[in-house]
Amino acid sequence: MVAVLALLTGLAAAVPLLTRSLGRDAGYPLAVGYLLGCGLLASRLPVVLDNGAVGVSARWLPSLDIAFALRLDGLAMVFGLLVLGVGALIMMYCPRYLAPHRPCAALYTLLTLFTVAMLGLVFAADTVLLFLFWELTTVCSFFLIGQASPAAARPATRALLVTAGGGLALLAAVVVMTVQLGTSDLTTILSYPDRLLDSPVAWVVGGLLILAAFTKSAQFPFHFWLPSAMVAITPVSAYLHAATMVKAGIYLLIRFSPIYAHHAAWTVVLVLGGLGTALAGAFLALRQHDLKAMLAYSTVSQLGLLVGVIGVGTPAALAAAVLHTVAHALFKATLFMLVGIIDREAGSRDIRQLSGLRHVMPVTATLTGLAAMSMAGLPPLLGFVSKEAIFDALIKTGVDPWLSPSAEVLAVSASALTFAYGARIVYETFAGPPRQPELYEPAWTFLTPAAIAALLSLLLGPAAALLGPLIDQATEDASPGGDPPYVAFWHGFTPALALSALTVLAGTALFIARSRVDQLVQSVRLPPAGAVTFDRCYGALLRLGGIAGRPTRYDSPAAHLFRPVLLLVLIGAAGSAVLGSMPPWPAAGAAAGDWPLLVLLAVALAGIVLARSALAAVGLLSLVGLMVATWFLLAGAPDVALTLMLVEVLTAVVAMLVLRRLPARLPGAGRQPVSFFAAALAVAAGVVAVAATVGLTGRRDLSAPGDYFLRTAQPATGGGNVVNVILVEFRAFDTLGEATVLVAVALGLVGLFRTTGRGVVGGPGDTGGPGDTGGPGGTAGRGRTGSGPAVPDPVLRFAHRLLTPVMLVVSAWLFLRGHDEPGGGFVAALVAGIAAGLGQLAYAGRPPTAAGRLRPRPLLAAGLLTCLGIGLSALLAGEPFLTPSPGLKLSVLGFSVSPVTFFDLGVYLMVLGLITAAVRRLGAVVPSAAGIPPDAGVASDAPVPPDAAGVRAP
Repeated sequence: MVAVLALLTGLAAAVPLLTRSLGRDAGYPLAVGYLLGCGLLASRLPVVLDNGAVGVSARWLPSLDIAFALRLDGLAMVFGLLVLGVGALIMMYCPRYLAPHRPCAALYTLLTLFTVAMLGLVFAADTVLLFLFWELTTVCSFFLIGQASPAAARPATRALLVTAGGGLALLAAVVVMTVQLGTSDLTTILSYPDRLLDSPVAWVVGGLLILAAFTKSAQFPFHFWLPSAMVAITPVSAYLHAATMVKAGIYLLIRFSPIYAHHAAWTVVLVLGGLGTALAGAFLALRQHDLKAMLAYSTVSQLGLLVGVIGVGTPAALAAAVLHTVAHALFKATLFMLVGIIDREAGSRDIRQLSGLRHVMPVTATLTGLAAMSMAGLPPLLGFVSKEAIFDALIKTGVDPWLSPSAEVLAVSASALTFAYGARIVYETFAGPPRQPELYEPAWTFLTPAAIAALLSLLLGPAAALLGPLIDQATEDASPGGDPPYVAFWHGFTPALALSALTVLAGTALFIARSRVDQLVQSVRLPPAGAVTFDRCYGALLRLGGIAGRPTRYDSPAAHLFRPVLLLVLIGAAGSAVLGSMPPWPAAGAAAGDWPLLVLLAVALAGIVLARSALAAVGLLSLVGLMVATWFLLAGAPDVALTLMLVEVLTAVVAMLVLRRLPARLPGAGRQPVSFFAAALAVAAGVVAVAATVGLTGRRDLSAPGDYFLRTAQPATGGGNVVNVILVEFRAFDTLGEATVLVAVALGLVGLFRTTGRGVVGGPGDTGGPGDTGGPGGTAGRGRTGSGPAVPDPVLRFAHRLLTPVMLVVSAWLFLRGHDEPGGGFVAALVAGIAAGLGQLAYAGRPPTAAGRLRPRPLLAAGLLTCLGIGLSALLAGEPFLTPSPGLKLSVLGFSVSPVTFFDLGVYLMVLGLITAAVRRLGAVVPSAAGIPPDAGVASDAPVPPDAAGVRAP
C-alpha cells in the first residue's frame, strides 16, 4: 500500500516532466504506472484471500493516539483494483481525447492526485486519516470539474459545497466516535460494534455517516450536484462516475455495515432512500436527450440501487453490492468513454441529432450495445449477474413484512426504466439511416480503453465464479461471521430470475412505446431542480452576508476608520487598560536611549502625514520601520529587528513597483477637514494603544511558555537561536501550516500573473516600444507612468549586478547560521527576495540573471515537498510526524546541518516562491482586453473538429 501510494505520488510529481516531453501522450506512461500499481496490489491477493489483511502503521499524532495506519483487506482490495484499473483505462483514453498542443499537465496531475486520495480513503485504517483523504477527493474533484471552462465555476462550486458539507458531517462523526470510544482506530471500532451501539451517541454517528455518504454518492435530496458536474471533460466524468468520488460514499456505508446493518432504522433509511433515488434517477434519465446527461442521471440511479441493497445488510446483500460496484465501474466507464468518442466524431451528444452511426462506426456501436446490455441487466454480461444478486438480496430483506415487497417494487421499476433508457441510447444513436455518412471509425488507440472495459464485462459474466473468492472475502470483511453467497452466472430458476425477466418485459414495453412514453415523461411538471434551489439559497446567503457587512464596508480608509463602533471598541480597550494598570504601576520606564528614537519617530510620522509626494511618503514610512527595527535591536531582540528591517526593504521595493501604476502625488492630499479628523482619531488611537500596552503587558513577568523555551531549547535541540528553534522544531507543524497558506496565496498570484500577461505596466498613452519584455498580449512602454520609470534603469541595473551576488551570499550565510544565531530560512528568503525584487525594478521586467530565472511554482513545490519529506521521514523512522532525529547532524563549513536544516530549507523555498510570484505579478503588464491571450486550459467538451481533437490520430 505504501509502495502504491508512493508510486502514484511520484507519478503526480513527474507529470510536468512527462507532459513537457510527450505532451498529451504522457497518459500512456501514466497508465503503465497505474498498471504497475495494480500488480503491486495483486501481489498481496493470496494473503488477503487467506482471510488475512496487510497492515502498516506509523506514529502520527501520539498525544491523540492517532496513527498513519493503512490496511488492505478484501473490501479495500476490490475498491483499490477498481480505482487503479479504471484509472489506467482513463489515462490510456486521455491522449486521443485531448486536443493536441494544449497544456494537459494540470489535468494529469489532478487525476493522479485524485487516485491517490481515493486509494488513501479505501486503505485508511484510522478514521481521522479516512476523513483527510475523503476531503482530498472533494478538493480534487472541485479542481477537475472547475478547470473545464469558465462556465464550470458554478457547478464546481456547487459540488464542492455539497460534498464538503457531507465531509463536515463525517468529521463530526469521527470526533464523536473518537471521544466516546477513546480511539480512532477503524479496525478496533468495527471489531467491537457493541461499544458504539451501547453508547448514547450511536444513532447520532449513524445519521452523520448516512449524511456524509448521501452527499458524496449523490443521493436524494443531494443528487443535483452530480448531473451539473457533467461540464467536466469526459475523462474526468468517466473516472468520477465509475471508480472514484461517488464510490466513496458506497465504500463508507459498506465499511460501517458491521455496526449498523442489523438495525431497522439504518435498513429502512438506506433501503427506501436508496431505492427511491434509484427510481427518481432512472425517471430523470429517461427525460434527457443529451447522452452525457442520461449517463449522469443513470449514475444517480445505480448508486441509489447500491445504497438500497447495502441497507439490507445481510451477507448476500453486501456481496451483491460489491459485485454490482464492479459491474457498474466497467459498464459506466465504457459508456462515458464511448459518448466522448461519439461527441468528438459526430460533433453532438443529442440523440435527436444522431442516427445510423452503426453504418459508419460499427465497432463503437457494438461496444456501446455491450455496455448498455450490462447496465440493463441482460445476460451474459456481468451486469445481469449483479442485478440478479441484488434482486435476491431484496427478496430476503427480512426487517419488516412490508419492506421487502416495497423494495422489490422500487428496484424492478427503477431497473425497467434503466432498460428503457439503455435501449434508447443504443437505438436512437446507432439505428436508422445515417445522417453523417462521411464519418468513420476512430483510431484503435482511441477505442481500446472502452473495448477493454466492455470485453471484461462480457467475459466476467459467464466467468463470474472467478470473482467469487475476492467477493466472498470482501463480504466477510464487511459482514464478519456471515455466510456469503456463491457467486455464479446461473443459479437456476429462482424468484430473482423471475424479477429479472419482469424487468426485461417491462423495459421492452416502455421502449416499444417510447414515443408515447417520452411525451408522458416530458409532460410531467417537476418542482424546481435541486440545483436551482441550491443556487437560490446560496445567493440569498451571500446577500445576507453583504447586508451584515455593509455597515463596515467603505472604499475610503478614513471613512472606514472613523466609525462609532470602532471608537466604542477603542474606549472599551482604554477602560480595560486603565483597570488592568491599577497600582502598583509598573516601575520600569523608558530607557535613556529610547527617547531620541521616540522623537525621530514622531518627526517621521509627522512627515508622512504632511507628505504630498507618494515617493516621499513611502520613504518616510520605511524610515519609521527601520527605526522601530533599531528599537527592537536595542531591546535585545536581534531576530525580530533583522526580520523587520528586511521586510521594510522589501516593502520599499514592492511599493516602487506599485507606484509606477499610481499618480506621483497622493490624491486628496492637503484637504484640511479630512486631515483634522484623521489626526484627532490617530491621536486618540495612539493614547489608547499606549495605555492598553502599559496596562496589559507592562507588568507581566516572563510567561511560562517563554521560560520553558529559554530553559529547554538549547539542551533539547542543540540550537542557540530560540526563535528559530521554536519555528522549526517545537512548532514545526504550525510553521508547515502557515507555509502551506503562503503556497496557496502564491499559486493564486501565479494564476493572476498567467491571466494578465508578463512584463511592465504601461500607463495611459503608453504605446510600447523596443525592448519589450512583456508576455503575450502585453507591451512594455518606454514612457513614464506614475512616479517610476517603465524602462530599464541603468543605475538600478548596475546596483542589481553589483549587489545581487552579495545578497545571495548573505542569504546563504543567514540560512546556515539560523539554528544557532540570528537568521534562518525565513530571514534568508527575504534577502534573496529583495534581490529578485531589485531585478524586477532595474530591468522593468524579469532580469537576465540567475535571480530573474527563478520560477515561483517550482520553488513552491520543492519547498512544500521538502517539508513534507522531512515529516514523512520521521514517520518512517518510527517518530511522530515532523520530529527529526537529534542524532543526524553534520558539520558543513563550520555550520551544523541536520534534518531541521532541510525543513528550514523548505520554508526558505516557499517564502522565496511567494516573494518571486508577488514581485513578478506587481511588475506584470495589464494588457487590453484584445491582448489577453486565450485560455490555455485543457480541452472542454465543446465540439471541435475531429482532427483538432486528435480523434483520428494514428
